[in-house]
Amino acid sequence: MYSYWERTAFIDNADVIIVGSGLVGLSAALHLKKQQPALKVLVLERGFLPSGASTKNAGFACFGTVSEQIEVINRSSEAEAMRLVDYKWRGLQRLRQNLGDAHIDYHQYGGHELFMKDEAEAAKKAFDQVENLNKLLKQAIGEADIYAVADEKIADFDFNKVSHMIYNPFEGQIHTGKMMRALLYKVYELGVLVLNNVEITSINQEDKHISLQTTQGNFKAGKVILATNAFASQLYPELNVIPGRGQVLITKPVPGLKLKGTYHFNDGYYYFRNIDNRVLFGGGRNLDYKAEETWDFGHTDVVKEKLVSYLKDVILPNQEVEIDYWWSGIMGFGEELSPIVKEVKPGIFCAVRCNGMGVAMGSLVGEEVAELVLNNS
Repeated sequence: MYSYWERTAFIDNADVIIVGSGLVGLSAALHLKKQQPALKVLVLERGFLPSGASTKNAGFACFGTVSEQIEVINRSSEAEAMRLVDYKWRGLQRLRQNLGDAHIDYHQYGGHELFMKDEAEAAKKAFDQVENLNKLLKQAIGEADIYAVADEKIADFDFNKVSHMIYNPFEGQIHTGKMMRALLYKVYELGVLVLNNVEITSINQEDKHISLQTTQGNFKAGKVILATNAFASQLYPELNVIPGRGQVLITKPVPGLKLKGTYHFNDGYYYFRNIDNRVLFGGGRNLDYKAEETWDFGHTDVVKEKLVSYLKDVILPNQEVEIDYWWSGIMGFGEELSPIVKEVKPGIFCAVRCNGMGVAMGSLVGEEVAELVLNNS
């Protein structure tokens, strides 16, 4: 039973309750308070730290490799692919504006797409599209010569079994833990309250408010924002959000590490980067899609074995390398590539399904849902 003080200061009568304290949820809180400082905004988080992917991703400040752009065009159209590029680019700039490069450890070391020796056909297909994509992306984000064939750089990194590479100087990397700390400090300063270890069991509309049943008791709000990404369909099964687990390893420090930047291969299903003289390496979801369509954090032997194999045979060949630890994050995917930002039920809004591009999209997705709430007042 809560005291009067606890109820009046922490629990009752929030104007807006945001479910989920990841990048999208806190970006929504930040925008709400900037636009209407008097709003009482409460954020409820099921985990001790943000659950899902916001503090568990690889920290890529990227907007897509050539192969990924080709895939989007084939699934939709050039116009839709460029709309998504523009959205991700603007989202990254907004993230940097909101928090500052120093606070998120942003470094623009560039992005690299790698092709193995047995992928000559895929490399040629990508190379053939570089000129056209550069024209399209210049219109979308205003930068020229985004992609360039850079086979001559492969030797600089001591890779094995890599025969071709495309370089993009406009992509960067961040420290996602520092990003979330900086964002938490921002919303705290504006008077947003964040409560952890509060899991929502149901959301119900009542006469004059919305009631949230949780593991810590009932909360009331004028409006609710669901920002739980991959976990959204647990509360609203009709939302087309499919969980996708990403398994990640990080090595112990590697003396003389030559990697600098972000790297993708196999259509973006594998990705790695440098951080603190270590290699962070994740992916392998495509080895067994169904097994990785899960809300459970953890690992599978098939993915772990493939990641270790690539790490030792391709990324750091002929080097002694030790893996320090593993983790996993849960992303939200769907057949459509755009996030879902809409009113689910009267007074209840959602901002979910970032399709593995939460770092790039999250800031704008949060702002969009906040604007929906403000315009619904």
